[in-house]
Amino acid sequence: MVTSANLALDAPVVVPGETGTITVTVFNRTDIVEAYTFEVLGALAPWATVEPARISLYPGTSGDVVVSLRPPRSPEVPVGQVPVGARVLPAERPEDTVVLEETVVVAPYLDADAELLPQAKAGRRKARYAVRLDNRGNDAAALTVDGVAGSDELALITRPDLLTLPPGQSTESELTVRAHKLMWFGKPATKPFQVRVNRRGEDDTAAPGLSPDLPPGPPPDLPPAILLDGTFTQRPVFPRWLLALLGLLLALLALWFGLVRPAVKSAAQQAVEDKTNEIAQSGGNVPGQGGNTGNQQGKPGPGQQQPGRGTGGQDPNGPDAPGGGGGNRQQFDIPIEVQTSPGQTAANGYTVPPGKVFRVTDMLLSNFQGDEGRITIKLGDRTIATIALETFRNQDYHWVTPVDVAEKATASVTVTCTKTGVPPNGAPAPGCSELVTVNGFLADRG
Repeated sequence: MVTSANLALDAPVVVPGETGTITVTVFNRTDIVEAYTFEVLGALAPWATVEPARISLYPGTSGDVVVSLRPPRSPEVPVGQVPVGARVLPAERPEDTVVLEETVVVAPYLDADAELLPQAKAGRRKARYAVRLDNRGNDAAALTVDGVAGSDELALITRPDLLTLPPGQSTESELTVRAHKLMWFGKPATKPFQVRVNRRGEDDTAAPGLSPDLPPGPPPDLPPAILLDGTFTQRPVFPRWLLALLGLLLALLALWFGLVRPAVKSAAQQAVEDKTNEIAQSGGNVPGQGGNTGNQQGKPGPGQQQPGRGTGGQDPNGPDAPGGGGGNRQQFDIPIEVQTSPGQTAANGYTVPPGKVFRVTDMLLSNFQGDEGRITIKLGDRTIATIALETFRNQDYHWVTPVDVAEKATASVTVTCTKTGVPPNGAPAPGCSELVTVNGFLADRG
């Protein structure tokens, strides 16, 4: 005198996003009125419902309940053959519990997404982009990336060409855009292009990479190819202002040799001739022709000094001449290190002493762990840079004209830590650690 049950599949394949049903028939072979509840077992249990949730049967009768399976379109849903169980729980005689098992096939679905990062870049000959690929389906996706150049002047190179992504995973493919020719002069030219992302075997009758547990039949519909639009702005090797400067220099040279130089030479010759005539009219000697006054031997007269001999006067080019000295400054560098924990923000800095000016010429940023987050650098009230940590390991800045940090002002570094990286020694890092070395001169305030 026990409870018995059987289980019947209404459809062999369950499609994510749709509903599949299983009918459970319960037989009350006891001599009492029995109430039954049900529990769904297996990987699909989180997405299962039972209607009705409870039934009561007289002795010798049977009843049906329907188990609805509605797995979502999510990478967490397994694909292929998945066992499903149903436990029948009698209320009056729990020792008569019955467990039924059946195997259903969960169909795969394909949902791949792609993004071009960034969409626009500029360069003289080439630029590098990244194609981010996301597999949002529940089966492995074999994706190919190739370029569909929108301009005959560009060549697109992708590495790698084929990528296989497990469900719920993402990766990046490197894309290099290269112009066939250099552009020496002129305006920057914007050249559009496209990148195509599709499944391997998209045009075949059966695409590789699908689950081998599917029953015989046509493969599921493959998604259409994804086209990503991008632009490459090619800059000239020599900027337009350089052409204008060269033209101006050529015009000045032509003006000098054509007009100014002949006029200057003519004016000089006229001045010499006028001076010669003036000396001749006053009865003096023209230099180089001798004379009859005083000292015919070329010796200095009374009260005159021998040319080339001074009277002990100061050398105008000596060290005591005005402007001959140098300013009071010294080479100076200061390391600013900031350490913080994930999810926290910390800052550190250097304050210029009173009566001094810190003239910054160089700055080196070091993210040796490969931390993720954000770093902000300020020199006094001036924000120099705000950078994502994951975009660099080492980066430097140089200024031809120094950036001055006034007395009592601060050169500060602020770090917001999102995720710690891995140091070169391979040991996990307890927190983010960034180092900024600021170089320059520490001079007296003028």
